[in-house]
Order: sequence, then C-alpha cells, then structure tokens
Amino acid sequence: MTGPRTRGRRRGERLMVPPAEFRSYYGRPILKPPTWKVPDVPAYLYLGGVAGVSASLAALADVTGRPRLRRVGRLASALGATVSVGALVHDLGRPERFLNMLRVFKPTSPLSVGSWLLAPFGALAGAAVAAELTGVAPALGRAAGAGAGLIGPALTTYTAVLLADTAVPAWHEAYRELPFVFAGSALASGGGIGMLTGRDAAPARRVAVAGAALELAAAAVLERRIGFAAAAYTGGRPGRVLRAARVGTVVGALGALAGGRVGGRSGRWLSAAGGLLLNAAAAATRYGVFDAGVVSAADPAYTVVPQRARLAAGPTR
Repeated sequence: MTGPRTRGRRRGERLMVPPAEFRSYYGRPILKPPTWKVPDVPAYLYLGGVAGVSASLAALADVTGRPRLRRVGRLASALGATVSVGALVHDLGRPERFLNMLRVFKPTSPLSVGSWLLAPFGALAGAAVAAELTGVAPALGRAAGAGAGLIGPALTTYTAVLLADTAVPAWHEAYRELPFVFAGSALASGGGIGMLTGRDAAPARRVAVAGAALELAAAAVLERRIGFAAAAYTGGRPGRVLRAARVGTVVGALGALAGGRVGGRSGRWLSAAGGLLLNAAAAATRYGVFDAGVVSAADPAYTVVPQRARLAAGPTR
C-alpha cells in the first residue's frame, strides 16, 4: 500500500529510458494489401464519376434546350460506363464474376450496390446515346437519358464508400471526407467534358468550378482530420501525385473561369484546355487516393500507431 507522499514521488520521477519507437515484427504488414490492379481500378474510379456527372448534365441540357451539351454528355456517359465496366471486368479476371455480383442484391455491400447501379446505368446511357446518334425513337432516348441522369449522382460517390468500407487505414480513416473528394472530382471532370461543347458550355463551366472547389476543400479537411493516416496522402509517390492533381485542378478551374469571361474563340479554347486539365487532375486524384491506400496497407505503422494512440487516450463517451 502506498501513501500520498509515495505516489507524489512516483509521479514526479524522471524517465530514464526514452519512449519506444514503433517497431513491427520484422516489418511485416499486418493487413493484406489490396490486390486490385493498376490501371484498372483507378480508371474504374475515375470513369464512373465522369459518366455519372455527364449523364446528369445531359439530362438537364435536354430539358433546357442545349443540344450540344446533351450530345456530348450522352456520349461521355455511355463511353465512360462502357470502359468503366470493361476495367472492372478486366480486374476481376473473368466476365462471369461481374455477372455473378448481379445474382443477389445486398444493401450492406457497397460493391453489390455499385454493381446494381452500374448495370442499369450503362444500359440507359447506351440507349440514350443510340437515340442521339441515330435519331431513332427520340422519346425513348429522352426517357433513357433522364433515367441515367437520375442514377448518375450515385455513381460519383459509391466508389468512395466502397474504399472506405475496407480495413485499409488511409481509406477507412477518411470515410467522412472521401465521398466529398470523389463527388467534387467527378463534378470537375464531368463539367470539364461539358466545357468542350463551346457555346453550350456555361452550365458545365459552373459545375466544373464548383466541383473543383468542393474537391480541394474536402481534401484539405481530410488531411487535417485523419491524423497519422494523412502521411499516406502527403508523402512518397501518392503525395506527389495528389499535389500535382491539386495544381491541375486549380489551373483548370481558372481556365474555366477565364474562358467564361473572355468569350469568343479564345474563350472556347481556354474552356476546352481547362476542361482537359480538370480531367487529367481528376484521374490523378483517383490514382493518388488508390495508391495512398496501398501504401498504408503495406506499412504496419498505419494500423498500430493509431490503435496505440486511441488506447492511450482512454475510453471515449
């Protein structure tokens, strides 16, 4: 039994040994790194967002009488959905694996929900662009385009939920902000595609600039909030890629704003250049986020250090 004086002495004792640094068992990873392939999965993440926003822009353009924006949006949504499914099937290895995911609808599985979103979206986007290019059954094409436009917003964020639902530290810790990063990136890239239409580009330009602002703000919050896991996004190759993506997003958004102010042929060229740069930046963002997850899964520090910090902080109410 110790008295108050003894306890006070113990509290005032000076540590003779410095705090131990993190070490793992021979540096071996605790988690199994993701087996998803590059560039299949980063392309899948990027193209799904572009397709979703393009479909919604095309549906709105159809209602507001902007045929160029509608045509480009339908083409981009159908092409994006097709290539996105192709990238997913290639990553899975066999086409029947994608079809097997459609046998059962599981609301608690982001991959199952995403498969059930992507399959009807691709069919509707394909029907809409077929009507656009052939002029056959325009009423059915309009209905299909409206359906794809309604599903489109879900495609912009479900892949973020899919990543955050894993045990990969850099993805799981960012579960709050990652959907906003992906939504902003998708709006910037989808709006960037719409900016290629010339005179009909004004709505797409506004969408692109708003998306760029959302992406940059959400990414800044993500890196401040998630603590130790933020190092996966700021260091090494993922950090370099994401910093380049931010520069591209800022410059692309400035090009969009300048294109709207200048007008004429110069304005259209500025808008087109800004739109292409926003798409390159969006693709880099998806790759950087993917690569950060791979890095955090391979390094056991991203799993153990936050766990020790939570234990040291004690129980939370």
